[in-house]
Amino acid sequence: MSEIRTVLIANRGEIALRIIRGCRTLGLRTVAVFTDQDATAPHVRAADEAARVGSYLDLDAVIEAARDTGADAIHPGYGFLSERSAFARAVADAGLVFVGPSAAVMDQMGRKDAAREIAVAAGVTVVPSYELGADPTTFEFPVLVKAAAGGGGKGMRVVRDAASYEEAVTAARREAQSSFGDDTMLIETYVESGRHIEVQVLGDSHGHVVHLFERDCSTQRRHQKVLEEAPAPTITEEQRAEVTRAAVALAREVGYQNAGTVEFLLDNATGKTYFLEMNTRLQVEHPVTELAVSVLGQPLDLVQLQLRVAAGEALPFTQDDVTLTGHAIEARVYAEDSFHGFLPQAGTTSIVRWPTRVRVDAALEPGQEVSTAYDPMLGKVIAAGPDREAARLALVAALDDTAILGLTTNAGFLRAIVAGDEFRDATVDTAWLDTAEVAEPSPAVARLFAAWTSAMLVAETSSGPYRSDGFRMNAGPAPVLVQLDVPVHVDRAAGRIGETDVRQLAAERHVVVLTLDGVRQQAVVNVERHRVEVVHRGQRFVFERPDVFAAHGPAAGVGTLTAPMPGTVLDVDVAEGDAVEEGQRLGVLEAMKMELALKAPFAGTVTTVGATAGGQVALGQVLFVVEGADGG
Repeated sequence: MSEIRTVLIANRGEIALRIIRGCRTLGLRTVAVFTDQDATAPHVRAADEAARVGSYLDLDAVIEAARDTGADAIHPGYGFLSERSAFARAVADAGLVFVGPSAAVMDQMGRKDAAREIAVAAGVTVVPSYELGADPTTFEFPVLVKAAAGGGGKGMRVVRDAASYEEAVTAARREAQSSFGDDTMLIETYVESGRHIEVQVLGDSHGHVVHLFERDCSTQRRHQKVLEEAPAPTITEEQRAEVTRAAVALAREVGYQNAGTVEFLLDNATGKTYFLEMNTRLQVEHPVTELAVSVLGQPLDLVQLQLRVAAGEALPFTQDDVTLTGHAIEARVYAEDSFHGFLPQAGTTSIVRWPTRVRVDAALEPGQEVSTAYDPMLGKVIAAGPDREAARLALVAALDDTAILGLTTNAGFLRAIVAGDEFRDATVDTAWLDTAEVAEPSPAVARLFAAWTSAMLVAETSSGPYRSDGFRMNAGPAPVLVQLDVPVHVDRAAGRIGETDVRQLAAERHVVVLTLDGVRQQAVVNVERHRVEVVHRGQRFVFERPDVFAAHGPAAGVGTLTAPMPGTVLDVDVAEGDAVEEGQRLGVLEAMKMELALKAPFAGTVTTVGATAGGQVALGQVLFVVEGADGG
C-alpha cells in the first residue's frame, strides 16, 4: 500500500462508515467530506479528518478537499459520484488514485447501450431490443423502457400496449434527465417472470479477473432492491456456471480493474440468462457476498481488496481459492411508509435500536434528522447462517430487534416479507413485490404495550415528595382507564388488560417485555404527553392520547389534495376553473427520487391551485382543491 496513505471518502452516512472501516484495517488515514446539514454526522466524527463541501456532487470541491487534506486517493463509495466517469477522470488528472475502474471503462460500461455491444463482443447473451424510433405497433409487448445512463430503477417504465408507449417514454426521459443528466432510452423485451442475478467480479492491473459467485436481488419494488442474498437460492449449477463465466468474460473484454458487478436476468419460463448491465462500483449489497464467500478459508473484505488493487497490487488469490461457505440475506431499511403507498418519510429520530447479533451497516442514531434531501435508505441489516433457512430465521429475529422511533420505516414490512411463505420458499421474482398483498401488521399487540406502559405513568405528577406512584396503601396499583385510539382498561394488580392476561418480565430503557396470554412479546415504547409510540416486530405504531385543551380545526374536504410528503412540484397540469374527470392527473410531486402523480378524486372543477412547478412544498400543504358538480 505504499502508493496510498490517506483516503478521502466522497460519500456520506453508512457508506462512508463502511469505507472508513476498510481503510482502518489497512492502517490508512481517512478524510470525510460533509455539507452543512451533515456537519456533526457519524461519518464526520469517525474519520481522522473532515472537510466541508457545498455539495457531495461537486466534484471540483471534493478534489480540492483531497488536495487540502493531503489525501493520496479518493474512494467514491457507492452512489453519488461513484459511476461518474468525469469524476474518475478528474481525480486521475489531479494526480490522485481513484479507487475504482478507469474513466474509460466507466464510459463504456456505465451506459447500458454501449455495455450491450461489449457484452455481445464477449459472447454474452443480451435481452432482445427494439429501436427507439420504431413503430410501437410492431412491438411484442410488454416492453421495458429504460435509461441508457445510470441505474437504480430510475428512468424505467414497463409498457404493456402501444397506446401507452409515448407517455411512458416521455416520463422515463424526464426522470432520466433529472437523475442522470441524460435522457437516452433503450427499449427491450420485458420478461414477465424473471430473477435478478448479479455476479461480483474483481480485476487487477496484472490481468487477473475472478468472480466471487452470485447474488439474487429479485425481491425489489419498482426496480429498487429491497432484499438481497448470496448465493442465489434457485439457480442450477449450469446457470451458475454460465453467469459467472459470462461475467468474467465481460470484465476481461473491457479490461476491468477493481470491484464491479455484472447483472443478469434469469427468465423463469425458459431458464435462459440475459446480460442486463454492469455496475462499475462496489454495490450496496456487497455485505452478503462478504458473509457467504471465503477466500483461502478467510472472510472477505471487498473494500480492502479495492484499495489493494487501486494501489497496484495483484489479487492475492486465484479463482480456485474462492469458495461458498454459507448463506447471507440483507434487508434495506428505508424511511418510507410501506403499507400506505410507500411514501417517503421525514422527521427526527427519538430512539434508534439496531440488532446486535447480526451485521448492521448504518449511520442512523437518536436525535438525527432524516430529510428528503438524500436517499431514503437508513441502513442495512444482514444475517448469515450455514444455510438459507438459518440465515432467514436470523434475519426475522434481527428485524424483531430493530426499532426506529420518531418516523416511520419499512422495518415491519421487511419483517413480514422475510417471515412470509413466498420468500421462505424462494418463489419470488422481480415483479412479485409490485403486486404482492403483504398484510399490514395489526396494532392489537402494540396497543396492549402502549396501554400497559401508560398505566405505569398515568398517575404520576411531575415532581415533589408526594409524587404518586400509582399504588394504593396496602394494595396494588389501582385499575386505570387508558385513553388511546380506543379506551383500554388496565388492572396492573390483577395482571389484566381487558380480557388479556399480562405478566411483566422487564421494563428498562424503553424496552418492555410482557407475556400476553402466556406468549412472550417484546416492544420498544416511548410515552409522550399526548401520544405513545410503540415498535413491535419492526413496525412502528403511534397511538394518540386525547388532549382536551387542543383546538380542533376543520378537516380537509374529500376534494382537497395535500402534499403527502415534503418535496418538489415537477408539473402542474391544471388551472383554477378547469373542469377535470375522475382520475385525471392534476400535477406531479417528487421527493426522495420518487414521483407521485396527484389525481382528481372525482369529476368536478378545480377551485384552488396551491402548487407551482419547480416549487418546494411542505408536508400537508394544500396543492389542489376539486369541487364536485353538486358543490361538494
